[in-house]
Amino acid sequence: MPYQPDSPHSHAHELAEHCNAWPFAEARELLKHLGGKLPEKGYVLFETGYGPSGLPHIGTFGEVMRTTMVRRAFELLTGMPTRLFAYSDDMDGLRKVPDNIPNKEMIREHLGKSLTTIPDPFGTHPSFGEHNNARLCAFLDQYGFEYEFKSATQEYKAGRLNGVLQKVLENYDKVMEIMLPSLREERAANYSPFLPVCPKTNKVLQTRVVETRPEQGTIVYEDEDGKLVETDIKDGKVKLQWKADWGGRWVSLNVDYEMSGKDLIDSVKLASRICRTLGGTPPLNLTYELFLDEKGQKISKSKGNGLSMEDWLRYATPESLALFMYQKPKTAKRLYFDVIPKTVDDYLSHLSAFAEQEEKDQLNNPLWHIHAGHPPAPEAEGMSFNILLNLASVCHAEDKGVLWQFITRYRADATPENSPILDTLVGYAITYYRDFVKPNKKFRAAKDIERQALEELKTSLQGMAAETSAEDIQTEVYEVGKRHGFENLRDWFKTCYEVLLGQEQGPRMGSFIALYGIPESIELIDKALKGENL
Repeated sequence: MPYQPDSPHSHAHELAEHCNAWPFAEARELLKHLGGKLPEKGYVLFETGYGPSGLPHIGTFGEVMRTTMVRRAFELLTGMPTRLFAYSDDMDGLRKVPDNIPNKEMIREHLGKSLTTIPDPFGTHPSFGEHNNARLCAFLDQYGFEYEFKSATQEYKAGRLNGVLQKVLENYDKVMEIMLPSLREERAANYSPFLPVCPKTNKVLQTRVVETRPEQGTIVYEDEDGKLVETDIKDGKVKLQWKADWGGRWVSLNVDYEMSGKDLIDSVKLASRICRTLGGTPPLNLTYELFLDEKGQKISKSKGNGLSMEDWLRYATPESLALFMYQKPKTAKRLYFDVIPKTVDDYLSHLSAFAEQEEKDQLNNPLWHIHAGHPPAPEAEGMSFNILLNLASVCHAEDKGVLWQFITRYRADATPENSPILDTLVGYAITYYRDFVKPNKKFRAAKDIERQALEELKTSLQGMAAETSAEDIQTEVYEVGKRHGFENLRDWFKTCYEVLLGQEQGPRMGSFIALYGIPESIELIDKALKGENL
């Protein structure tokens, strides 16, 4: 019998059934994957994986955020209880020394060992793995994610993977048949799904397994000194190789949903086959596209191209980054500094629209998914991030108080205290202006036809009252452009941006002039016509 959601959710449940937003589409697929029933374990399990040889990054944020969006949509759709496991592969052997850590020489001595047996180069935790696990949890807690942390080391050593390890042992040849065709010849020669943990050195050994003994629950492997060693497979004495580990984890935890990047498509296929071989059902998987840099190349941590998490959060809010993650996860997106202002303004537009929307439309609003159905109230309508950036640029602002003087004149009801979102954006705008706009400002002189248009715009502004609305100012800017023969009015607005603001792109001029002030805008045009800004 299909699972019946609790009655308080019935109306929202009906709306969710027909909502086009991709998290709801995923939620419906997941319900179908489950056969419309609550799993026997009593909850639906979502999982995200983490390799703790490095620190959490923008991809980590994206995966957990998107998974959480699907989880919340699924809960509304079905009323079923859910859990999210953040699983750390901290029993992996460290293969190379990361670039971004102290005490590299100390770590080099421990290469090959499990991350949870290597000393912490930062000196704050018992092991390197535990240090990075703590960083992961602090990272997820900082953004309010609801999750349960799982450590591979703890799972193996507590015996919770013993049953799966025994199944791999009993199906050893079948697992090898799945894996060997995917490996290079030299890798296939010594491949085994089991990685013994050397009791003498704590190294996770990628070595040849010469015999399997399912009845005894042991394997015989070739040690580093060439001797043959028999070891029990249980309680952390061995771990599974990556793809077998992934498939085995799905069986052990009974995972229902996990997403992964396009670069792991083949790994998902192999892990899914192993999962089925071990008697499990692979989770529903969403494959998301990878981020590209400004030139359309794949972002790589080793190349250092593209944006880091820290980069984005220096110039904009976590919520704007969440919006970037929400948008078309199956489409490759360019992730570089220029996308930040537009994404912030898109966030503000969605925020402004949400309160006025009907419930069915709210479910399609990205902010329902970013804020689990409860976004904050909008503030100071008409105040876009783009306008704040241009205001900072024209004022050469290095202090929030300078911008607030203009804001309160434009919106007397707005203060830093009652508009915390706006106040935060003012700070981000100053930082963005200082780092990106200021070094690249390049004014040009107006051409004859442009001078005439700007002269008329100045005259029009001189005839306006100080409290003229942004809409009325915008209409007049538009009409001036038409009267002076700009066939494409974009060229007229581009003239305003390049001649008055020193940049190729800019804000809605009516809103900017209303905020900056009509007398100040007249003075700005005067300076440009006299060439004082060149």
